[in-house]
Amino acid sequence: MHLVKPLGFVLDDKKLRRAGLDYHEWVTVKVHESLADFLETVKPPRVFALTTKGRRRVCDVAFEAGDALVFGPETRGLPAGVLAACGDSHCLYLPMQAASRSLNLSNTVAIVLYEAWRQLDFVGALGK
Repeated sequence: MHLVKPLGFVLDDKKLRRAGLDYHEWVTVKVHESLADFLETVKPPRVFALTTKGRRRVCDVAFEAGDALVFGPETRGLPAGVLAACGDSHCLYLPMQAASRSLNLSNTVAIVLYEAWRQLDFVGALGK
């Protein structure tokens, strides 16, 4: 897992530790000073941004190993510059009922990561 500082993540934040519960020992976390630092260091082949302003549904993407998924803070989402850099075809959204609010960040991350993992045939799962 890669975290970018300016997007609001703090490693010693109580909520982040609680969200990890019993799984934190299975995840290696690398903190980057900026999104540019992450892109330069990791060099992902494709970067997808999750946003309520997306033009493409998550389920319409064929995820590939090495894809990067960028999520922003619940309160304000990703900055316009990040969305522009990703491009319309890489700005994704989760379909929602017309009168409903968007899902919270943890639910969105869980759904999107599970869909990507499903498409990659659950690589690393028990019994595979």
